[in-house]
Amino acid sequence: MSVKIRLTRMGSKKHPVYRIVAINSASRRDGRPLEFLGSYNPHTDPATITVNQEKVQKWLDLGAELSDTVRSLLKKQAQ
Repeated sequence: MSVKIRLTRMGSKKHPVYRIVAINSASRRDGRPLEFLGSYNPHTDPATITVNQEKVQKWLDLGAELSDTVRSLLKKQAQ
């Protein structure tokens, strides 16, 4: 049972807002996460990305894997 850092969908119909979460890889997309790590709102200009870097680093040290989307969001935030 591996842990992934990925997005979970929140918000209303046709206006999604996403949370960045640490979750078991076998869980469904909107299943109960182990921990909330941040959020992503694509509807603002520019898109709003908030991430707790300490929590992300803690999960990466424990062996969690980043999803491709979260990896690209973290690169954008670092710039």
